Amino acid sequence: MNNNHMDYKNIDRLWPHIHWLNVLSEQGSFTSAARRLAVSKAAMSQRMAELESVAGVPLILRTTRSVRLTDAGRQLVDDTRDAYLQIARSFAEVQDLSTVPAGLLRVTAPVAFARQQLVACLPEFMRRYPRIRLELDMRDSLVSLTSEGFDLALRHIEVPPDIYVARALCSTRTLLLASPAYLARQGTPQDPWQLKGHHHLHYPRQQGVTNWVFKPTRSSSVEKPVTVPVQPCFVANNSEVLRDMACAGLGIAVLPDFSAQQAVREGKLQEILPDWQAVNTFGRTIFALRPYSARTPRNVRVLLDYLLEVFADGFDGGADSARSRSS
Repeated sequence: MNNNHMDYKNIDRLWPHIHWLNVLSEQGSFTSAARRLAVSKAAMSQRMAELESVAGVPLILRTTRSVRLTDAGRQLVDDTRDAYLQIARSFAEVQDLSTVPAGLLRVTAPVAFARQQLVACLPEFMRRYPRIRLELDMRDSLVSLTSEGFDLALRHIEVPPDIYVARALCSTRTLLLASPAYLARQGTPQDPWQLKGHHHLHYPRQQGVTNWVFKPTRSSSVEKPVTVPVQPCFVANNSEVLRDMACAGLGIAVLPDFSAQQAVREGKLQEILPDWQAVNTFGRTIFALRPYSARTPRNVRVLLDYLLEVFADGFDGGADSARSRSS
């Protein structure tokens, strides 16, 4: 009885421990949870051991490959999750009372888009809002924003997931490109069917699918999309890599405009079949996605407004447009 009474009196020191258990439940491993909390794996393990010691029952089942909660651990997380979410929302609202946007802002974006477009815009944003700390994660797959702790995701997709609040930043085009040297050597296709005899540089959208699909951009006697089976000589899941291989004269590539525009301007790549549009490849819109919430945190709001300003004219403005507005 005395031990239980003592634990109850000192329960306030366990609030962080219970929060960490919630994060562990979301992340599924000590390593990921520690990374999410910006602490060491040893500190994570120690706090969970302390929590179990005070609780008097096992809360976590550990194996060499995975971590999962016991029934008691799951009950504790289920009963406290909403409370911690409310605390986070309340604190974000308090932060918004500040006249200056501040705090950590975690953003995820595709590798090529981040390198080619986003990174060039961020220095001006950070000069405008010096109290905001930015963390940029570059990956091509869309992760769960809530479980991974991201405030904003930028993605070029056809239709945004309905589980997020989406804002369209700008449109994007998919281009069929090759180097002038390659076209001089192999000939320039005049229609999609002539692509069959060429070397293809392929971005794998679905495993085992090696088709390119095109539809006419102008009125044409061809009504249905044209499917071209390709036998790629090179495959990569990064548009910058495919761009560089195309610039080297190794074949024809389907690329998003933001990866290829500089190479096109410099004459390293040439657009092919401008009257045809590749479909089912890259999205036609760059979206900014954020988790649903009653109020948008101020630092997220100012970043979103900034990106809408920068990309208002598409990729022709970009960082140069942001710099000109600041001067």
